[in-house]
Amino acid sequence: MDFAQIVAEDKIKRAIQEGEFQNLPGMGKPLPKDDAAHLPESLRMGYRILKNAGMAEDEGALKKELMTINQLIAKCYDEEERKQLIRTKTEKQLRLDKLISKKDMFAKPASAFYKSKVDDKLGR
Repeated sequence: MDFAQIVAEDKIKRAIQEGEFQNLPGMGKPLPKDDAAHLPESLRMGYRILKNAGMAEDEGALKKELMTINQLIAKCYDEEERKQLIRTKTEKQLRLDKLISKKDMFAKPASAFYKSKVDDKLGR
């Protein structure tokens, strides 16, 4: 161990003995689920920096939300609620389109083949 690690360990042990870690908010509760767990470890820090800066949106989450909204619209009987859901769907669809165009996802010939299938699935 290097000197900095020894000093840090010593400070932590002293703080535990003095009771400084008692009654902390969230003590005894599980940690929140890591939103970058699906990424390789070498990319996680960069992803977190981008996400905290508002630059990284999760397109998978947007797609799931769109599918859920489509299901809700199909089952909705209240006309006002249906209009609100359609408005929300339009906003989320625009965000997804913007995100996909930024990534230029369908520019490659291999993926362009599936573009129409993806559009059909998302109801475009």
